[in-house]
Amino acid sequence: MIAFFQQSFWTILYVLWFSTLAVLLVMEKRNPAKTLAWLTVLAAFPVVGFVLYLIFGQKYRKHRRLQSKSLPQEFSNSLRQHATQHMNRTDELSNGSTNQTKWMRLLLANSSAPVSENNRIQVFQDGEAAFQSIKKALAEAKHHIHLEFYIIRDDQIGREIQSILIQKAREGVRVRVIYDGMGSRKLSRSYISELKRAGVEIIGFLPVYFPWLTSRINFRNHRKILVIDGTIGFTGGFNIGDEYLGKGPLGYWRDTLLRIEGEAVYYLQFIFLKDWYVGCNQYITEPEYFPIQPACGSQLVQITESGPDSDWESIWQAHFSMIASAQKTIHIISPYLIPDDSMLMALKTAALSGLDVRIILPAKPEYYIVYYATRSYFEELLRAGVKIYAYKKGFIHSKVVLIDGEVASVGTANLDMRSFQYNFEVNAIIYDKELAQQQEAAFRQDMADSEEITLDSYLQGHTIGKRFLESSARLFSPLL
Repeated sequence: MIAFFQQSFWTILYVLWFSTLAVLLVMEKRNPAKTLAWLTVLAAFPVVGFVLYLIFGQKYRKHRRLQSKSLPQEFSNSLRQHATQHMNRTDELSNGSTNQTKWMRLLLANSSAPVSENNRIQVFQDGEAAFQSIKKALAEAKHHIHLEFYIIRDDQIGREIQSILIQKAREGVRVRVIYDGMGSRKLSRSYISELKRAGVEIIGFLPVYFPWLTSRINFRNHRKILVIDGTIGFTGGFNIGDEYLGKGPLGYWRDTLLRIEGEAVYYLQFIFLKDWYVGCNQYITEPEYFPIQPACGSQLVQITESGPDSDWESIWQAHFSMIASAQKTIHIISPYLIPDDSMLMALKTAALSGLDVRIILPAKPEYYIVYYATRSYFEELLRAGVKIYAYKKGFIHSKVVLIDGEVASVGTANLDMRSFQYNFEVNAIIYDKELAQQQEAAFRQDMADSEEITLDSYLQGHTIGKRFLESSARLFSPLL
């Protein structure tokens, strides 16, 4: 009898616990696939599932909290006025392209991203050249350096960057640094304290003190932004670490970094100063951070941002619209491919419609669960006619979307749900045929350094063990 009452007690307790969490999940109005995934995990693994939910699942509460830390309207308006004072906020620059006009209007509406035309862009794909350009620009700074990276490591390249920042701070240059609290969690205290002693202002974005007991792990600042004197900006896939120079276990590191001169730098500055406010509640509105840009070039650029504090998933919307509107080619490079149902359908529909859809992914896994979750999408993409390539030269970390050989999206967002819905990201949408053709040439070289995965080769090597690993990882894909 006692055993019966004990069993009944635990059953009632479990039902109440599960019902409460189910109501909370439903009230969050998240994607149905994610809701069902969480309900399945919580039902099958009550203890482990609850811990995972505490770490990864509390979207609504965190989203509201981050939105509550958004900029005060007066400060936001002041910053935005500085950032857009010389920039075109219409679609008059689209050269008559209906698609380009549509994408410009979309980004104006969902992230207030202005279109800028006075720009010159240089693209780096090799770590040595990229960091040489970064170090040179840092060394020539006269007024300020604003540096924001997901990962900063205390290694050789990290120390070289640190040394330059310390020197510039001692020269009187205002140096501010943002690192992500999770991505740079291994950054040594001595590295940070040495910067602070030299006068560098440095903050950790949403620091994680107990990484397995907090949902802060779920909302990361994945942006890579460097602004120097308000006239030179960098963004792209590179973090600060020796692995980006090919010194890590994955070997040669293929990535993409943009060096931007001109008016697009205003919006990189705008994003940095917003993140600085979120990190330390300090307003920076002085107009000297938005100097008048000299004539640089004529490349059209929109800098767009997205994150859990945004009203819209602007980068996801931009990529979805670009893929859905493409007329000839869709060429994508991404280290991770975990699309939601809509993006997956857009890719398959484009390929079935006769468009040339190609995706380059790493052949080597950086994170095994993400690697196998990515491979779980291969069969249906291949059957639809999408061509998939596994990069063999090293590890490919670029995040590039090329449409019709005319428009390029380059930035920090991977083609996965975490980048589009959870992380703070930044991308440059570049409406320049010459630059797009340069990236197409780089894409063809990456294809030459890759092995094509055909449907036959994929199925031939698709053992029961691999099928199980992929299916298991796929179950968690809405949560990754």
